[in-house]
Amino acid sequence: MDDDADQQHPTGAGISAHYPQRQLALARAFLTSTAHPDDNSGTDSHAENWRNAEARVARWRAVLAGIADGRLAIGSRTPVAGLPAWVTPEVVRGGFATSAASAEGPLQPYEHEAAALAGVAAERGALFAYCLTEPGLSRLYDLLDSGGYEAAVPEEAALLTVAWLARAGDAAGALELVDVLEPFADRLRFTPRPSALPAPDAEAVHRRTVGDAVTTLTGRRPNAAVEAQREALTVWQPFGDQLLAHWLETAEAGRVLERTPDSAWTERGAVLLRRYEELAAAHTRCTKHRDPKENLGILRGARAETAAGRPLDARRLGLLRHAVASMVRRRGRPGSDRHTELRTRQAVQTAQPSHHDLAQLVLRRLSGLPQETGVADVSPLVADVSAHEAHEAHATPAGHTTRLPAGTPVPAAIRQVVEAALSAPIDTLVERGMVPSAEVLAELVPQLVAVAGAQSYPDEALRTLMAANYRAFRNRRSLLLSDLTGQVRVDELPWVRAVAAHRVGEDGRAPARTALRRLGELAVQAFPGTLLPNALVRELGVLARQAELDAPFVEELAADIFTGTFTPKYLAAARAAADLLGGTLYERYYAIDYAAVHDLATAEAGKADKAGKAGKAGRANKAPARGRRPRSSPGFTELCAQRAEVSGGWSIASNGKIIEQAQILTTHNLATLVIRVGISPEPGWDDLAWRSFTTVCRATARIHDNLRPLSTIKDAAYAWRQLVFHLSLCEPAAQARVIAGLRGEAARHPAHVAARLAPALAGLRQAARGGAADADAGRRLLGWTTGPHWLHPAPRT
Repeated sequence: MDDDADQQHPTGAGISAHYPQRQLALARAFLTSTAHPDDNSGTDSHAENWRNAEARVARWRAVLAGIADGRLAIGSRTPVAGLPAWVTPEVVRGGFATSAASAEGPLQPYEHEAAALAGVAAERGALFAYCLTEPGLSRLYDLLDSGGYEAAVPEEAALLTVAWLARAGDAAGALELVDVLEPFADRLRFTPRPSALPAPDAEAVHRRTVGDAVTTLTGRRPNAAVEAQREALTVWQPFGDQLLAHWLETAEAGRVLERTPDSAWTERGAVLLRRYEELAAAHTRCTKHRDPKENLGILRGARAETAAGRPLDARRLGLLRHAVASMVRRRGRPGSDRHTELRTRQAVQTAQPSHHDLAQLVLRRLSGLPQETGVADVSPLVADVSAHEAHEAHATPAGHTTRLPAGTPVPAAIRQVVEAALSAPIDTLVERGMVPSAEVLAELVPQLVAVAGAQSYPDEALRTLMAANYRAFRNRRSLLLSDLTGQVRVDELPWVRAVAAHRVGEDGRAPARTALRRLGELAVQAFPGTLLPNALVRELGVLARQAELDAPFVEELAADIFTGTFTPKYLAAARAAADLLGGTLYERYYAIDYAAVHDLATAEAGKADKAGKAGKAGRANKAPARGRRPRSSPGFTELCAQRAEVSGGWSIASNGKIIEQAQILTTHNLATLVIRVGISPEPGWDDLAWRSFTTVCRATARIHDNLRPLSTIKDAAYAWRQLVFHLSLCEPAAQARVIAGLRGEAARHPAHVAARLAPALAGLRQAARGGAADADAGRRLLGWTTGPHWLHPAPRT
């Protein structure tokens, strides 16, 4: 799902059209500033930019038109009138749905080809009907067995699911699914998209595809400055040497025109002038030779004058003599030892291939690989130039040929582009530094979750199908939702529900549990001091449901749209933290009464059970429901507001303080990972504490001279909270050792860092001794404040 519209939380009453109107205005402004594709001045990239801008304007117009005529219900799980929640909507920035579905629009090329092969009309309804015939099902069976398909949107997996159910003997399930799909058969793509690629490796993931690497390298243009220098050394300096030698023929010791030139000299000069015109037309990177005040320009201009039969006046003659003398003085006469040594050294320099030439070599290596996947071994792609490659000559865009010396290494900038397409276990990518942040990790996780979830199906063809469906589902962008409504989950798709009965029991949950624990440990130990991004939290939640674990994972809420209400899972996560951290340093430092939190969670859970049973009984008796499970936790909301010391009024800062208290109480998923999932990071909790504090120091260092330090202060507070959490799980001796060494670690950073953090360190030591963190000189380090923060400006040292 798309992170720029992660709206799974309260949005407040009423969603206006102001944001779409603003986005439409921006899109129109960009369209106005972009060259029209019909303009003669526009390049291919300009034309593409114009088309993209035009499409963007059209999408925002559709949003506003849908709001105006009632076809769109912004904030609802079913925003498009006539389309159920399971249909993938087209969503633009901010979580706004247009009036279209992602699986509609003109027929795709593969649909036209399928219709032609089937001998039916090129219409979706006709294709849908054909797929339910015996020959149509036979083709779907072949795709299921080969795995030669992919799904760009989840809907493209629907008819394959019908075929699998029919072949498995579940005729009732197949017919029921057909009934659900048939009303939309004329509008949506339900037919599978053929692909020549094999199913992805269950363990391997990749950040970029080979095609992505090709696109990046293709887009890299030659370095203008480097190529200009190369042209100067290979074209204009040799020509300048020839022109200098030509003038030196007229006199000894550089005294130009002391004797009358003969006809042969005159003819050689005419050849040089014609040669200049040819070079100037072919080589345009350098312009220095055109300057009449430069030495080469003086020599050429004087030769043109004499060729035209005009004698050189005293001024031009003086310039000519000065230019010749200075060129000889600086480099020696052409052919002399000094001059030859210089030109040889420069020739070696220019013989070195440019980054652009080496990028073209790597592109040739990539061209024979499947473009839609990663690559298992990148080493041959970034190896030094081979003898065979050195022997080959290739034309450059400038029209000359180039050879690459054998043994030339591929530059790091090019290697990094290719290495991003490495397909390997996610642990390997993290170890190699190819996953630099938790956000990047979150991008890769859906590939793992797709495979883990599919392992619960015993049939191999169904496993492959459900994995492809999940990968497509994770491309579904989040909707802007109101009233604590949750995003559509993958198990709500009709074709996923249709095969739910074909999952296995306990053994089927094992892969999800293994993947959940592995992913949790990887995220915590690879990025200590970093808040788990919402995209990663969502995937952890999916794995928890697949594993059937009671593991409440909670998202980071946005302070600008928060209205002071938390769903019950936040209190459930706080209860998990209470079970783990009662009586620890964490409870003392943040002044939490985890026993009271536990009691509150027990009481609200009891009320929820009673309400749920009452609602269920009412539905069974066909009577009005007398109760339903609550969608919010008023007790947890009140507790967070009390701890944040916020009462009345609305502001982003006040919201932030409340949200931060929720993160403190729940540990933002860390306690859930430890006590419910069972993670046990290999480096040990003391190592994670050290590394979290390093993150704190780095963030604090960025506060200095920062005109807008609040976001950086929040980052420091997030990392500090993880420091306290990790310390709380250390053995007493290890905990004491780490706390004793933190002051020394702070001293390794700029002096203002230790000065800023001194109150927080004092508070941590006080809490470790059993006291209050905010007593005496100690301070409790929090990120949000409604007034000036004590971390900024720097205290006096």
